[in-house]
Amino acid sequence: MKHLLLAAILAAGTGLPAQAANVSKSYSYFTITGRTLDEIESQLMTRGPEVKSTGGRHPGATQMEFTTRIGYSEVKGGCAIVSAHVTVKAKVILPRWRQSGKTAQEVRLIWDTLSADIKRHEESHVVIAKNHARELEQTLRTIGKQKNCQVAAAKAKATSERILGRHDRAQAEFDRIEGINFESRIMRLLRYRLERIDAGKLKG
Repeated sequence: MKHLLLAAILAAGTGLPAQAANVSKSYSYFTITGRTLDEIESQLMTRGPEVKSTGGRHPGATQMEFTTRIGYSEVKGGCAIVSAHVTVKAKVILPRWRQSGKTAQEVRLIWDTLSADIKRHEESHVVIAKNHARELEQTLRTIGKQKNCQVAAAKAKATSERILGRHDRAQAEFDRIEGINFESRIMRLLRYRLERIDAGKLKG
């Protein structure tokens, strides 16, 4: 039998189970300074990574690259996909605050809460990508025998475009919902942290 291999690299700008699809994740950081919340916010908006999809800077970002490798085999009466492997390379970009001088305790508390939420948000983007990579891999494997390998490749391409398009929309919807709920979420997290601090003081 003649075996063919197709490798397609598709990028999503925004960014798995052991037996299906793989994800590799790396981190990079940008440094901000400031002693007040206004200064910190200003630096996040001027030093944060640029996101092409929005055209602006953000407190954090995740860059995703999908790589799909598909194996084809000529079989009696046509061509079949015999293997499909999808990998995601995610680069998570996060802020790192360098304190200068004495900073108010409430500022440090709010920063700890905010930075943890930024990281959670970006990690969630990776999870969304992971889920769609798994779906893409599984769907490609079910395409079945086609008239020839060109037809099979065309169906694989259409399948990839459809699922990765759905991935992009899911990422955008996640950002939209997170933006709406940002203030209430941060206030809830702050209350939780304050309760933990108070509980620790009482125990002491």
